Amino acid sequence: MLNIPNAKFYADKILIEEKNISIYNGKIISIEETQGNTEQEFVVPGFIDLQIYGAGGKLFSAEPTVESLMIMENDLLKKGTTGFLACMATNTPEVFNAGIAAAKEYRSSAKNFLGLHLEGPFLNPNRLGAHIPAFVRKATLAEIKELLDFGDGVIKMMTIAPELHDEDVIQYLLDHDVVVSLGHSDATFEEATNAYESGIQTTTHLFNAMTPIHHRAPGIPTAFFNHNKAMASIIVDGQHVDFEVVKLAYKLAGERLFLITDAVTPCSTGPYQHIQKGNKFVMPDGTLSGSSLTMLEAVKNCVNHCDIELSQAIRMATEHPAKLMGIENLTGKIAVEQPANLLVLDNELNLKKVIFKGTNI
Repeated sequence: MLNIPNAKFYADKILIEEKNISIYNGKIISIEETQGNTEQEFVVPGFIDLQIYGAGGKLFSAEPTVESLMIMENDLLKKGTTGFLACMATNTPEVFNAGIAAAKEYRSSAKNFLGLHLEGPFLNPNRLGAHIPAFVRKATLAEIKELLDFGDGVIKMMTIAPELHDEDVIQYLLDHDVVVSLGHSDATFEEATNAYESGIQTTTHLFNAMTPIHHRAPGIPTAFFNHNKAMASIIVDGQHVDFEVVKLAYKLAGERLFLITDAVTPCSTGPYQHIQKGNKFVMPDGTLSGSSLTMLEAVKNCVNHCDIELSQAIRMATEHPAKLMGIENLTGKIAVEQPANLLVLDNELNLKKVIFKGTNI
């Protein structure tokens, strides 16, 4: 039995205070009134990051091994990420296969590792950002079938440029429970709208590596904002997207917007060499690559710089990505019978404690 003796937490937008949270066998078993004779602890659900390249000094694409996943898991757990998809950028088939093989081997003993997000290689060469153009190509249905067969369920999400791909390719991914994300795309407003209508559920790092908003060419962001179901991830580090634009995006999209870190680690080998410059990473030629964010920092930035209420910023890091992936059973609401993947924060939102599956980390 584990107790948080004087907790405060959000139930949607309402702040609940002075509650004793009891945890047993990995779940919250009761939430009861408390006397409030100890300092209140602020409790939030564990964060879910659906796009992260590396942690703990390991860039998974550079070292696609079981050891890398284990190191990433442990590092991310300590930082409050209780669920994540390891992301792999556009690369050779050999590197993708090594990463998929490692993920399959590790999943039976995984803790917070949820699977893979393949960002590429089926992207538009006009919108690559930091991706390597030599590896980009159009997917064939036979290739997708072979990829998913080899993946054996470990590939959970794929970023793809839908304007370059046949309908049967995208439909096959959707039919086999892969969350398809529109990204690194040169799609017009009409093409992006049609992609969302055809079943593509989400959008990869909104505003980055896509057609922009223009008053005579509304582009992908406008297609996303105008849709009633499509979701989008966003990198709230002030580098990939200006905080004022994040503020606007949240006003327009609300609960369809969720946080990712897109974080990398320093790497000096292989095709993706990331050099840290302050709070961002760049390639050797200066191209902006991944972030240095944690999910908690992204939440803080939403609150401190983007006029997003704390209750909603927390949901952007927990409920919203969980809903997209259909894993609401892993995180979300703080309620009886919900999993005890919880973070304890101080009043300045600094991390004090991580509880994972009912155990202090």
